[in-house]
Amino acid sequence: MDSSLQHLADKAIRHAIDSGAEYSDVRVEQQEKKSVLIENGEIEYVRSDSSTGIGIRLVKAGTWSFCSITNPNSSEQIIELVNEALRNSSHYTKNKKNKISLYPNAVNKTKIDFPVLKKPELEELIKIGFECNKIISDTPRIIKSIVNPWYTTNSKYFVNSEGSEIVQNFTDVIVDMIATAHESGLTQSINITEGGRGGLELIIDKNKIQQSAQEIALKASQLIDAKPAKEEKATVIMNPDFVSLLTHEILGHPSEADRVLGKEMAWAGGAWWKGKIGKKIGSEKLNVFDDPTIKESLGWYYFDDEGVETKKTTLVENGILKNHMQNRETAKIFNTAPTGNMRATNYRFMPLIRMACTCIGNGDWNVAEMIKEVKNGYLISNMKIPSIDMKRYNWSISCQYAQKIENGEITDLLRDVIVMGIAPEFFESIDACGNDFTVRPITNCGKGDPMQSMIMGNGGPSIRGIATVKSVN
Repeated sequence: MDSSLQHLADKAIRHAIDSGAEYSDVRVEQQEKKSVLIENGEIEYVRSDSSTGIGIRLVKAGTWSFCSITNPNSSEQIIELVNEALRNSSHYTKNKKNKISLYPNAVNKTKIDFPVLKKPELEELIKIGFECNKIISDTPRIIKSIVNPWYTTNSKYFVNSEGSEIVQNFTDVIVDMIATAHESGLTQSINITEGGRGGLELIIDKNKIQQSAQEIALKASQLIDAKPAKEEKATVIMNPDFVSLLTHEILGHPSEADRVLGKEMAWAGGAWWKGKIGKKIGSEKLNVFDDPTIKESLGWYYFDDEGVETKKTTLVENGILKNHMQNRETAKIFNTAPTGNMRATNYRFMPLIRMACTCIGNGDWNVAEMIKEVKNGYLISNMKIPSIDMKRYNWSISCQYAQKIENGEITDLLRDVIVMGIAPEFFESIDACGNDFTVRPITNCGKGDPMQSMIMGNGGPSIRGIATVKSVN
């Protein structure tokens, strides 16, 4: 982190408080991103982007105000930015009914360097990209192979008027891949995202990325021969990849306290379990948590964007709703502690309550045993596209492929499958959770107005419940 930028942040805090702000915090962020897109053995582009800036948030007269600046280089710029935020707050105050009150937070002064065992380099990413592209392209029936490796290096400095000074330096390495097969007028695609917070070791250890490339290529090719599914309500076993999206959409988003309070209703919806803390919302097999401390997850961090130290938060315990994800403001409303979930895409945006790594808890079932007990059902694999109502109550999620289960055995491969349900009914139906807990990377979760895209982790084990299954074709 550039020390001159830290100095400007400190100056912003002092000026805000001297000018009448009741509270202020500043985020300085520096990011460098490098990426390459390889399609059918050819490089489509190589990109290198960098961004540096400061975001200033303050409370005056019980009202939030926020301003940001890119590439600041003088104290005068910072002073004027703070003055602008102060002027804005005076306008907001006129229409503000409830004054901002923040839950107390400890003062933290620390610097954290996240581990990187093998530093990513663009040349190495290009090499890996070509290897994976060839694996996919050489598979029968494959007509298109797309591999997009990328990484970011990040440095964040947080300072507030309460005395906290926090530096966090980290690297993210990601590979997105798509395999598309075509034959006899039928086209099928499988995609996957691998990676996390750390270095190249996240994708190269044990040839992990190459194995993923081979898996999606073979599955896309096999789907050409797959059958459509008939519509029926039946037992479903969902694999961890599919569960990660289900958890994200139906359990994670409704757990964000701003949604519960209706603050996102106009553009993103609310929460199906509003007012249900302490009540049963699923079977006793259902345990849900958010955990920013899971190492190597894209949702791994030690302090959020308002300086709150992170910890594992229990959201659902044995089917009982226990808590929501809270910031310092909502924590005061709910009379509970903040959970460390306040995050922004970058310095240009005011932070929002966001998932870090929201998961369904591990169970003790062997997946083979889960399958063996099913007389008529489906094995649902890998996430695709969600469609959910405003309160995340009625949901449908398409999977990349499914398999029929008959008398405890996997039979037909199925394509173009959608799984549908009603949230409380489905979660009440869960009767088994596997011992195959997995965290998956999510790289494009949108929320807010203006829209913010966020990276995070989501996960869980295989789970068994009852839902409606059908094919779109």
